[in-house]
Amino acid sequence: MSTSLDDRLIEATTATLELYAIHLGSRLGLYRALAEHGRLTAPELAAAAGIDRRYATEWLEQQAVAGLIAVDDVTRPAEARRYRLPADHAGVLVDPDDPAHVAPFADMVVGVATVLDEVARAYRDGSGVPYAHYGAHFRRGQGGINRPAFTGDLTASWLPAVPGLVERLARPGARIADVGCGHGWSTIALARAFPQAVLVGIDEDAASIEEARAHAAAAGVAVRFEVADAAELKAEGSFDAVVLLECLHDMARPVDALIGCRAALADGGAVVVVDERVAERFTAPGDVTERLMYGWSVTHCLPAALASRPSAGLGTVLRAGTVHELAGAAGFGSCETVEVDAGFFRVYHLAG
Repeated sequence: MSTSLDDRLIEATTATLELYAIHLGSRLGLYRALAEHGRLTAPELAAAAGIDRRYATEWLEQQAVAGLIAVDDVTRPAEARRYRLPADHAGVLVDPDDPAHVAPFADMVVGVATVLDEVARAYRDGSGVPYAHYGAHFRRGQGGINRPAFTGDLTASWLPAVPGLVERLARPGARIADVGCGHGWSTIALARAFPQAVLVGIDEDAASIEEARAHAAAAGVAVRFEVADAAELKAEGSFDAVVLLECLHDMARPVDALIGCRAALADGGAVVVVDERVAERFTAPGDVTERLMYGWSVTHCLPAALASRPSAGLGTVLRAGTVHELAGAAGFGSCETVEVDAGFFRVYHLAG
């Protein structure tokens, strides 16, 4: 049975407010406290996480009503009720490497909310909103939402699906560039998978690079991160592989970026592009994935891309045909869609 539009907007409002509460739970360490200490009352959570008891009570009740956490006995007095994080919710809400960890979406939504006035202005005057304006919450959310796939699937299934690439990267002295590396989780994963390789991560966002350096230091891996433009990648040397993970659609000058990546390839090297697994062509109404990607596009990806001029203004919904067109315009002899299950993503192999 279909849902009327008014009911759908009420559901959307409820879901958005629940994302804000998830953001608070992650930001204040409330989920982690529940995961580490087990069943807690509101006063115990307040003490464990260092928050006010009244707020702890209200947040716990809201989370239980939403079905995100469980309560042992709803009939007990408010401050005596014990709440727990179900084991099958821990990955979604707490473990940053769990494949089901989607709590960072909440941080991204909060980041978008902070700049909606700027986005509205950009709609009126045709300008854009620089990525940096979306702030630390958005950066953390974007890094966090991609972290599970970049930490696991990238080296476990995506790169092995490109013929001969893993064998080449396993050789001593192999060189890998991670373009648009963001928080650096992919660069760190590549360094762990190919310990004899030289890893360089570049991104145009200085704050992301600083955070990537901190993550790499904590992980104890030898990688180098630089604030740089993909179009100038050749200045960093030549590479056996260049990866662009979930960033091509954000680039104001994607063809220039791909030209720069191609120029930096060693003989026989490969460029691997990973971007959104959207439909082959525009249809309306769209499925949940199309709705999600267009939602990010109208609030973040397109405004951020249009902050630089000239801009291709691709938006989040980067269809496979467009990727092939961009690769051809950059001079690549081939652009193949790699046959691998990459979830929300599609993997492309560019060569020649």
